[in-house]
This record gives sequence, structure tokens and C-alpha cells, in this order.
Amino acid sequence: MGRMDSEPRKRGAPQVTDGPGSTPDSGWAAEPVPTVRGGLAATVAQWVEVHRLAVLGREPTIARDAGVRVTRMWLRRSRFADVAALSNATLTLGLDADALYHLGWAQLSTGQPRQALANYERALNLYREAGYRYNEAATLNNIGGVYDNVGDRQRALAYYMEALPVLREIGDRKGEATALTNIGTVYGQRGERKQALACYVEALTIRQGIDDRAGEATTVANIGALHEGIGDHERALASYEQALPIFREVGNRAGEATALNNIGLVYDRLGDHERALAYYAEALPITREVGDRAVEAATLTNIGALYGTLGDHRRALASYEQALPITREAGNRAGEATALNNIGLVYDRLGNHERALAHLAEALAIVREVGNRAGEATTRYNIGEIQRRQGDFAGAKDSLDGVLKILRAIGDPRMEVKVSSTMAFVLLSMLRVDEAIEFQRRAVVLAERTSHPSLNQMRAILDQLQRMRRR
Repeated sequence: MGRMDSEPRKRGAPQVTDGPGSTPDSGWAAEPVPTVRGGLAATVAQWVEVHRLAVLGREPTIARDAGVRVTRMWLRRSRFADVAALSNATLTLGLDADALYHLGWAQLSTGQPRQALANYERALNLYREAGYRYNEAATLNNIGGVYDNVGDRQRALAYYMEALPVLREIGDRKGEATALTNIGTVYGQRGERKQALACYVEALTIRQGIDDRAGEATTVANIGALHEGIGDHERALASYEQALPIFREVGNRAGEATALNNIGLVYDRLGDHERALAYYAEALPITREVGDRAVEAATLTNIGALYGTLGDHRRALASYEQALPITREAGNRAGEATALNNIGLVYDRLGNHERALAHLAEALAIVREVGNRAGEATTRYNIGEIQRRQGDFAGAKDSLDGVLKILRAIGDPRMEVKVSSTMAFVLLSMLRVDEAIEFQRRAVVLAERTSHPSLNQMRAILDQLQRMRRR
């Protein structure tokens, strides 16, 4: 069985809701907002200075107003460390729901889900106390995003479902489409393709009805990710190529870079590595232009994965090692763990198992620290694979047992297909054929349930094991 590489960035990720300050009547300020000279024409630097002086002068209302204006602009450029610093400065003047909300957003974006969850929950309580239904729904949606981020699909779905009727009640059609998209993403991750597609189609209809072109592109790309998840690369490519010109039309350079990445991923999986590399190369300078360090690191990760597929492990390692300091600079602990995971896998392929396990152990410590259960499962799987190939079958079995417990707890049947099949090979190596057959049978059942692209392969392996037992 193959290793489980950390997943490159695609448009299947949960969407965060703009939340505070995103509409004129969102009610993000608890007090009447004073007029601040300079209006909307003021530069970001001017608003930063207004905020600094307001904090210094202990003027919470002005600080909150300036803080919301600045953080919303910085979030669009992935300046998460700056958002966190500014939000924390606002909070020195007292509890503020908007500052907590934006701090949570920055923390989630930099791989700190536990801290993000705590701040989102504090913001949620304050919004509910104030009766701000719009912001309540936005925060519920983003709490769902935290749980989605760490692989807890069931809780993610519960929060998205809780946000949806609130958004419908207040008539927020754009927010409704975002929630539907996120619900669809969870269904897709659980292998429930029909429900996922129904949510995406409903979201797409809403986006088109309100002329939300950027949202339309995102939803179309999510439909592409759904097709890609079941191995339908041609339809995935068609969706991504439909999304790309829309991102360009609305001037969404970050979305354009992600779409280029996704098209590259499809060509990579179709074996057209030259075209894949061309798309990645086109995406990379855009990520640097817009300052989106997360997508820049993901693009370098995709380039590294391509070189790894071609067997050029030295160039793969170089790409991953470029991604690692970017994630550290941005304070992105989840991205750092991904880079360490991938570097570890390259060292494994180069035959340096000691360095491979050292990098994987470092990645494992990070994902456990931030509470990323899905990331922990991936890393422990990779460790188990190295143990298996080194002949440490007892160690591999222990690692894979731990992985399966996590996957069942968070509800990830698609990954469980691969891990169950790998466990079957481990048990076969230990001459425990009957147990191997049971694990492989479970892999087949889950593959059937989730329309897994490896279904035929899983069935063939089960058939071979059963014939082996009859001999």
C-alpha cells in the first residue's frame, strides 16, 4: 500500500463567513460608531494609526471601529499574524465580540484550532446576548469550520446545520449559500456524494440568483473537487476550468491561484506532469503577488508532490523545504506539520528511514498539540507504513490500530478504506490470514458505501486473500 501524503490545498475546504462588519446592518458595534475622519478613503496605514492611538488613549469604540476595518482588509491578504496582534490589542480595552471573532479566524488560519474554537465560542455568546443574529450565524458557521479543519465531521455538520436556519430567517442569501457549500463539503468527505451535490447545486442557484460571481466560482470549484474525489478527473477539470475565468473576471487573484492549482492537480493525476507543472508555475507568482502565504506554501507542496511522482526526490525535497519556513513564518502550525510530513516521506523514499521518522515524529507532536485529529491520523499512518516496510509488523499494527480509532471517531470512511486494507497486509505478514480477510472485507464495504475510486482494487485484494485461505 502507498503512503498517505498530506493533501494539497483545493477548493473543498470549508468557507469562513465574513461576519462582523460585512453588511451595513450587521450590528458589529455594541455602541453607536463615531465618525472617524478620513472615511473609507483612508489607507490601511492610516486606520492602523487610528487604532494604535485609540488603544493608547483608551477609546474602545474608535479602536473597535478601526480594528474591524483593518482586520477585514488584512484577512483578504492572509496577514493572519497582524490580524491576531491587532485583535489582541483591541481586547486590552475589554471584551469585544468582533475582536474575538477575527482573532479566532486568524488562529484557525494558522493552525491553532483549539484557540480559535475558544475565541469563536466567546464571540458567539456575546453576539447572542446582544441579539445579533447575523453575527451569530457567521460564528456558528466558522465554529463548524474549526471542527471540519480537525476532521470532526459530525460536529462540523451540526454547527453548519445550526447556522443554516438562522441565515434563512434573517434573509442572508449569501450566508445561506456558504453554509450549504460547507454542508455539501462534509457530505462529500463522508462519501455521501448525492447529498453533497444537492447542497452544491442549491448553493449555486442562490449564488447565481444574487449575482455572487465570486461565490459562484467557489461553488463550481467545490463541485469539481467532488468529482475529483471519486476519480472523475474529466468532470473535475471541466468544473475547475469553468471557475477559473470567473475568478479572473471578478479580480479574485487568490481564487485564480487556487483554481490554477486545482487544474494542475488534475493534470498531475492524469499523468500529464508537464501541463501540471505549467499550471503550478502560473499560480506561484500570483500567490506571492497577493501575499497569500498559505496558498504559496500549498503550491510549493503540489510542485514537490509532482517531482515525487516523477521520482525526482531531490527536487521534491527542495520544494517541501521551501514551503516549511513559509508556514513557520506565518505561524501556520497545521501547514508546518504538513511540510514536515512530506519531508519525512521524501527521506523515506531516499532510504533514510531515521530522518524520515524524526520528521514524522515532529509533525505528530504538532498535530497533537493543535488538536488536529485528521492530521494525527495521516501522520500515524505514514509512521505505520515505514514500520511495516521495515518488518516491524507489531509496531505497524499498533500505529494502524490508533489510526482506525481516530478515523471512526471523526467519521472519515474514505481514509478508513486505505488504512483497513493496509492493516490487512500487516496481518497477512503476521500470518493472521482470517483477521486480514476481515479487515479487507471492511475496506470493500466502506469503498462501496463511499463510491471509492479504489473499489475494484479492494475487491481484487479480498478475492486474493480468500483464495489464499482456501489453499
